Amino acid sequence: MSTTVNSALEVKSALLNTYNRFPVQFSHGSKSYLYDTDGNKYLDFLCGIAVTGFGHNHPQIKKEVENQIESFWHVSNLFESSEQEVLAEKLIKASGLDEVFFCNSGTEANEAAIKFARKVQGERSTVISAIGAFHGRTYGSLTASAQSKLWEGFKPLLPGFKYVEFNNIESLENSITPDVGTVILEPIQGEGGIIVPSNGYLKEVEEICENHDLLLIFDEIQTGMGRTGKHFASQWFDVSPDIITVAKGIANGLPLGAVLCSDTVGKKIKPGDHGSTFGGNPVSIAAANAVMNLLDETTLSQIHSKGKILQQKLKGINSPFIKEIRGMGLMIGIEFTEDIKAADIVKSLLSKKIITCPAGKNTLRLLPPFIITEKEIDLFEKTFRGIIEDLHLKSE
Repeated sequence: MSTTVNSALEVKSALLNTYNRFPVQFSHGSKSYLYDTDGNKYLDFLCGIAVTGFGHNHPQIKKEVENQIESFWHVSNLFESSEQEVLAEKLIKASGLDEVFFCNSGTEANEAAIKFARKVQGERSTVISAIGAFHGRTYGSLTASAQSKLWEGFKPLLPGFKYVEFNNIESLENSITPDVGTVILEPIQGEGGIIVPSNGYLKEVEEICENHDLLLIFDEIQTGMGRTGKHFASQWFDVSPDIITVAKGIANGLPLGAVLCSDTVGKKIKPGDHGSTFGGNPVSIAAANAVMNLLDETTLSQIHSKGKILQQKLKGINSPFIKEIRGMGLMIGIEFTEDIKAADIVKSLLSKKIITCPAGKNTLRLLPPFIITEKEIDLFEKTFRGIIEDLHLKSE
């Protein structure tokens, strides 16, 4: 790591200070575990924030990546790519949509989705998003992310956005004016605290969009690629959006994002309307094709059942400090009362060699790998239970 030394002889990192990093550095990983430079073994219940769904060093993904690296690392999108075509077909089959655009990340996928929606809707350019949403950190996706803490110091934001209460259908209905053309939502709010909508909400959103000729975008950056036990979380709610954005778990750790869209959207997009130098990089595409091969119906069913097992075990912990346990599949949030800070629980778990992170106001976020075993689920539950019991002893 590059460092500089200031006048007080303190070592200062050359990295821009955009993260509150934990003082742990990992040297390698295997399956559900990461190992630090001191040889300590950590159970990974975060997966790089819903990225490494198939764990670390998965042999099938590794093999496909190595094979591609031996061929070439990059070819311009000015040329045809059979492997991009293969992956696009897999995503179309999984989603029921019609066309795919590849980029590098989730925020880029959402930027593209907003651009595509505005191209389709013309003067009806206003986009509705939900309070508490997180869609990314570039300006379009940042403006769509209705969390004031993310906006501090970065105003003015972009024009053409409105905000409604998530899981409140009246709030959406009352916000629709002639200038509105698009609604963008996370089927389950991730960064906002693992907020699962009530039954029927997303279906009502879909009906409102159809009645008012609005485009519906589902940001499945965190919820997609099997995380909830289906390819896309929206499938649990029997909803068919016009656009789905994905990234994170699509290539198990290599940078890749995608916009999946209907023919209604696709037919409006022409060469030169959008592009990406590195989008659909051959190495990332190779990893993503391997991920899609692994993400079969058996695996999706196992993700769903493992999530149920984990939630059942967590709900067996009787504590007044735990306000609610919620989620779907292997995307679970544990919300604490105001007496307890989720960030402190994260630190306590890390000291016990388990990796997690907070979300929302006071929620512990659990995003374990799809390959997690019941023994590893038991290890987490036992460790977490011990931390909660210690809190009770301290409070007496």
